[in-house]
Amino acid sequence: MPGEAPTIAYRHLLEEERARLLAELAELGFADGGSGLAYDPNFADSSQVTAERGEAEVLAVQLQESMAEVAHALAKLDDGTYGTCEVCGRPIDPVRLEAMPATRFCIDHASRH
Repeated sequence: MPGEAPTIAYRHLLEEERARLLAELAELGFADGGSGLAYDPNFADSSQVTAERGEAEVLAVQLQESMAEVAHALAKLDDGTYGTCEVCGRPIDPVRLEAMPATRFCIDHASRH
């Protein structure tokens, strides 16, 4: 197919991104169904612990959403639809794919989603 993205390079980029996201989730204690970082229950400033736990949970949700985007992009690689905009169906610029391999949209439709 003309303009088709070379899947090997993009698969590698996506797998690297997945590994990075998994490492960040592990650092926050959310890998493999974990519930977050463990805090000493005797720590004097419980409000600080609560704030830090809340921040970690927000970050973990964002990382999990990014993981879902990477999984979606890998599925598109497998079914041969990777590299096409989900709105207009036109090929996504390879430069954009290299910068954001999990993107679903061409530059024209990115700001609308």
